[in-house]
Amino acid sequence: MTSQPASGPHYSPFTIGGGLIFVSGQLPLKPGRDTSLADAPFKEQAGQTLHNLKSVLRDAGADLTQVIKTTVYLSDIADWDQLDEVYGEFFGITRPSRSVVPTGPLHFGFRIEIEAVALATKDAA
Repeated sequence: MTSQPASGPHYSPFTIGGGLIFVSGQLPLKPGRDTSLADAPFKEQAGQTLHNLKSVLRDAGADLTQVIKTTVYLSDIADWDQLDEVYGEFFGITRPSRSVVPTGPLHFGFRIEIEAVALATKDAA
């Protein structure tokens, strides 16, 4: 198993094991400055969260075509339609399996968090 250096005191943005990449939950934070988008409209939060997911995948040596499963946590299930719009544009023809979990309030007032599982190599499919 390999992992990226911890982004916090107790976890890594991703780990690799068993031919898979496990991406920790991504939030709507602008990287580098950790600028919170908690007060931004949902679509902006969703777009930044997906961008962060893509960035972690790149750090792991992967891309969106290798994603096989995502789990999306929503603080308000009413955001589902907007999620579908942003998510569909982001993934394009890639269609990973997906679960959407309504959670109630998320940490720091965010409206979305996304975690993913991806193949560690493109030829593993």
